[in-house]
Amino acid sequence: MKLFHSLVLSVKLTLLLLLILSGIYPFTVYILGKLLFPYQSGGSLIIDSKGHVRGSLLIGQNFDSPRYFHSRPSVSTYDGLNSGGSNLAPSSSDFIERIKKRATHYRKENGIASLNLIPADAVCASASGLDPHISLKNALLQAPRVAKARKADLKAIENLILKNTQNPLANIFGEKSVNVLKLNLELDKEYPLP
Repeated sequence: MKLFHSLVLSVKLTLLLLLILSGIYPFTVYILGKLLFPYQSGGSLIIDSKGHVRGSLLIGQNFDSPRYFHSRPSVSTYDGLNSGGSNLAPSSSDFIERIKKRATHYRKENGIASLNLIPADAVCASASGLDPHISLKNALLQAPRVAKARKADLKAIENLILKNTQNPLANIFGEKSVNVLKLNLELDKEYPLP
């Protein structure tokens, strides 16, 4: 009889926890998110003046035209359903070759001498492969290429980068970064393509 009572009690507790953890708690978090953070809980979508979704501030996109700032590399080609890193060790010959190839391409594309250092985020993918930010240094190294392609003043492009620069978390953790999608949309607004 005591065993049966313990079994009934454990089933009741399991059902109660299932209701709380699989129903009440997620619903409460969802409602609070929608009420307190509607923009963020909706995916931080950027919508243009015509009402079209241009992307999310949280997910990187591929820009390969010389007229745009380029995001950091992505192993998943910026596919949100296939996010993740390469899982290659730094000592892996495949990883080393991949980095060398990306560095050569980055230097050639941006007119940087082979002896000059380039930022790590220019050649290394993020852990998710979806990081929407690049370092301030990376953006500034790309500025001459973008200015030339857009026939714009380099100083004006650099000022646009600085205007779109985000400080590290609490001005302590990380480094200054630039959201590539936001910067490129601002670039299109200030210097429209012909």
